[in-house]
Amino acid sequence: MNSESESKIALRVLMMPKDTNHEGTIFGGVILSHIDQAAYIEARRHGAHRWVTAAINKVNFIAPVFTGDIVSYRTRTVNVGRTSVTVSVEVEAERRQDGSCVAVTSAQLVIVAIDENRNPTTFKSEGADG
Repeated sequence: MNSESESKIALRVLMMPKDTNHEGTIFGGVILSHIDQAAYIEARRHGAHRWVTAAINKVNFIAPVFTGDIVSYRTRTVNVGRTSVTVSVEVEAERRQDGSCVAVTSAQLVIVAIDENRNPTTFKSEGADG
């Protein structure tokens, strides 16, 4: 079942010096961690099931993120399956210096509903346009 929903902000984070890499920009792993959290938040909009990340299918790092940037993670449900939700995450940074917004990263993830034994389980979408 396809569910082309509108994108919405799932998460906003202020980037701090502790998140930088050896080049002085924000470490890609920090951005990936936030992408994973944002995708989980989008999946939860389909119901209070247990959700885990099964795949990060594609990640594009478009532009660097800097200390002091406010980073927004916009999510959109791309597909709702029997046991999973495919989520698109678009990441943009509001620059500290001038307030401009720049697209910095995009990703697509598959989030799977699991049962108490941590096995994939079918679910009925309870929201998020599903």
